[in-house]
Amino acid sequence: MKQINIILCGIGGEGLVLMSNIIGETCRLAGENVISGEMHGLAQRSGSVIVHMRMGDEVLSPLIPPGEADVIVSLEIMEALRYLYYLKPGGTVITNKRLVHPPGETHELVMGKVEKYVEYEGVLEAIKSTDAEVVEVNALSLAKKAGEVRAQNVVLLGALSAALSGSIPEKSFMDAVEETVPKKAVESNLKAFELGIDAYES
Repeated sequence: MKQINIILCGIGGEGLVLMSNIIGETCRLAGENVISGEMHGLAQRSGSVIVHMRMGDEVLSPLIPPGEADVIVSLEIMEALRYLYYLKPGGTVITNKRLVHPPGETHELVMGKVEKYVEYEGVLEAIKSTDAEVVEVNALSLAKKAGEVRAQNVVLLGALSAALSGSIPEKSFMDAVEETVPKKAVESNLKAFELGIDAYES
């Protein structure tokens, strides 16, 4: 398989490690080589989390050099902007339609050092000002529709699956979801995955 570089990013507690586990299992089921590397900030205190995932026969290192990621999948749009320098020219950003204000920004507002919070549309505009292809997914709404609000990460995996449809079979993704998430949550997570595919393709 041709090399594919993926950055997963978000803040602590959003399920990035589960996402990377599902992608790893997907590649195993599809018979593809994959290497990953995780970097955690203050993962339990709204800290930044980033996961590098590299797939393909010639992959030797887990870390993606700046400017070489094919896709960035972000559970929080500020994190997509933070790590945008990893994206290759013309690459794809799949982002959740969600902005979480970091504690530092909240502190600045309370202390009167800034007049207002950063807004979602402003962050989106900054990303779109590059040549990136941007796909917005309302993962919270779709996860609720699937019956599992915590499945926002799996919604975005569905969107990623659609983006990689020419390289990795959708069935491998779905089998990996079924094997990785808790048994009681399989049905809702598979529904969330399918809604993510639909959101990418719409």
